[in-house]
Amino acid sequence: MRAAITGPATWRGHEIKDSKAWVYEFTQAEIDEIDAALRNVRKQGKLISTMTREDFPLPTVSKVIDHTREQIENGLGLQLLRGIQAERYGKDDLRIIYWGIGQHMGTAVSQSAKGDILGDVRNLGIDINSPQGRGYTSNQKLTYHTDSCDVVALFVLRTARAGGLSMIASSQAIHNEILKQRPDLLDVLYQPFHWSWQGQEEPGQLPYYQQPVFSMHEGKFSCRYVRTHIRSAQRFPDVPRLTPIQEEALDFLDSLSGSTDFHFSMMFQPGDLQFLNNHMMLHSRTAFEDFDEPEKRRHLLRMWLSVPNSRALSPALDTIYRDQRAGAVRGGFPSRTGKLIYETVGSIE
Repeated sequence: MRAAITGPATWRGHEIKDSKAWVYEFTQAEIDEIDAALRNVRKQGKLISTMTREDFPLPTVSKVIDHTREQIENGLGLQLLRGIQAERYGKDDLRIIYWGIGQHMGTAVSQSAKGDILGDVRNLGIDINSPQGRGYTSNQKLTYHTDSCDVVALFVLRTARAGGLSMIASSQAIHNEILKQRPDLLDVLYQPFHWSWQGQEEPGQLPYYQQPVFSMHEGKFSCRYVRTHIRSAQRFPDVPRLTPIQEEALDFLDSLSGSTDFHFSMMFQPGDLQFLNNHMMLHSRTAFEDFDEPEKRRHLLRMWLSVPNSRALSPALDTIYRDQRAGAVRGGFPSRTGKLIYETVGSIE
């Protein structure tokens, strides 16, 4: 635990903010191939719930996706695919394109107890600090965090009138800085914290669980961090109060993430596809202000993906990552209804 992490994903903000190594622009031939795959799905009359990877053939673009998957796990930990002109397509076609690309990338897992396997990121007026608060249903500023899956994928349909800046930091670089400055706090982050399920638990299950923020297994690092969920667990009387050194460790992690020395920011463009490895990357978003017209409001699509080249994880992460083997389908919040849904509507409360 008290060893520095090495590798290309251990970067600092200033080293990557002007780099194009994590950005790929689709060629016109690749866009044409995506359009042909969309037509193939439409011709067959397939729904998102019934279409397969084979229904959305990408003989050339699949090589870009293979490279993206490698970059996410063994490279910089992030990748942006750009060049899809979102305004050319209707909403249903954009969902098909996104789902088709996602099926080539990996396996989507449920993002809530409702079973939303293809989620919508937009302001539904949910307070992120409420017992059921989830950041993807709010327009509030988000703290640096990870999502509960191997890879989070976002597809930008529309941007906000103002704000909504995407910010990314390497948790590996932050780990090394904590090791350098405060190794005693690093030890704390490898120890269990109590987390709230935020309403995603099974019936009869305790509304909280224990899990560390940092873990190491078979030489591979993993960070899982959502401070609002740790703070939310403090409302339960049988959960121990956070100790001063635990609070200090979380404060230090937050301060490093928020430092421009460690993070960089980007403004999304409609059509952007962003992929992040949650085990190595922390992400955040500034608050945003929407347009008054519903059809113009900020709207992203989100998938939580298991990918075939993922790392083995520590048994300490077994609550969320129920199968810790490399390449396993894992993570997410299993549907408690037995159903899967492909659009997030209304409130998740």
